[in-house]
Amino acid sequence: MTARPLDPLQPTTRDVTARGARIRFAEAGKGPPLLLIHDYLASRAAWDDVLLRLAAHLRVIAPDLPGFGESEKPSPSRYRYDFDGFAESLADLLAAVGVGRVSICGHAMGGAVALRLAATYPHLVDKLVLVNPLVYPPRPDALSRIATVPVLGPLLFKQMYGRALFRTRFAGATSQRVDRLFELFDVPAAREAAYATMLSMLDTRPLTASLPRVSAPTLVAWGRTYRASTVDEGRRLARELGKARFEVFECGASPAEERPAEFAESLVAFLSGGRAG
Repeated sequence: MTARPLDPLQPTTRDVTARGARIRFAEAGKGPPLLLIHDYLASRAAWDDVLLRLAAHLRVIAPDLPGFGESEKPSPSRYRYDFDGFAESLADLLAAVGVGRVSICGHAMGGAVALRLAATYPHLVDKLVLVNPLVYPPRPDALSRIATVPVLGPLLFKQMYGRALFRTRFAGATSQRVDRLFELFDVPAAREAAYATMLSMLDTRPLTASLPRVSAPTLVAWGRTYRASTVDEGRRLARELGKARFEVFECGASPAEERPAEFAESLVAFLSGGRAG
């Protein structure tokens, strides 16, 4: 691990080993801890536009999940690429950096991981922020449907998922960020991890069954033009979590990248007990 900088607002990158996988994470700021969990095929870079805004108020911890970004990409034969596996690794990460209770913000697939953390380790979670989270059964796209075909599916997924599909998926990110994400993905170990994760994401029934076990105060944040699921699904989730706060941003899939100032302000307000929005 490297030493923390003299200026606590400047991010420091460190590594820890959690559940047998090396996790790389950025850390910045002082104050109540906040864990940021990125989406499928993304990395901690998804939070770059809000990291310093949040670090002015909070101790921010932004990891690359195992299999993604600059973290280790173990074979699926020795690492569990599903919501529970990621949640267990992040619980280990928090213990390694000396965090007791933490607020958690998860985006899309990262929101599913955040929910599993909150349901499985309620003693760890102070508050919860879910940004366009994957919760209800997804509507698989054409590539995902093809990818589930035995033998042929894995080959096509690993060979056909190219830069153009990345640009479509991460429409709210800068081209430079998308290119960097694709470079990190475009190696055999990363494609193996992504395929294993994609298969696990298709079944969200255990996730929805765990919703009644989530007791942390929750903010559900939704992009109005998010195409993968509707605002009505966000409202449904807020009701099922027991009157969670619900907020809509005038953007698509990633408020942290598309509306960073507004998103950061809302997040800090919620975590500090003020009015969101």
